[in-house]
Amino acid sequence: MNVNIFISKEGVHSMNQRQRQKMIPSTWIIAIKQTEARKYFALYAIDWKRGARLSWEGWNSLADLLQFHIPIKRKTGGTKSPPQPAAKIAKKALYLHLDETQYRELEQLFYQPFSKKQWRSFIEEHSNNHM
Repeated sequence: MNVNIFISKEGVHSMNQRQRQKMIPSTWIIAIKQTEARKYFALYAIDWKRGARLSWEGWNSLADLLQFHIPIKRKTGGTKSPPQPAAKIAKKALYLHLDETQYRELEQLFYQPFSKKQWRSFIEEHSNNHM
């Protein structure tokens, strides 16, 4: 499994340093890339307020992805919160069924400077919330 982290400095001017270092995802995406041979699953988390994104990838089945415990805080505050199972966020996640070209577009979007407009456009174009 691979983990990618990208936190943008745009849009976080009113936060203190500690707040900027936290990431509180408000949108979860389960991306399913279909190749000729198999399906490939990745999990993306977006914090719109901070312009931060995280991704975890490398699963060959949804069942394996759902067993993963997400190692991030769920809210700001002084207490530590335990890792959240991916199965808990699966109900509210957006499911994007993508071919190889569309998946490359998603990966490129992940590494570009954060743009709410580009992310929302991509999500609207490729969203498919039923499994």
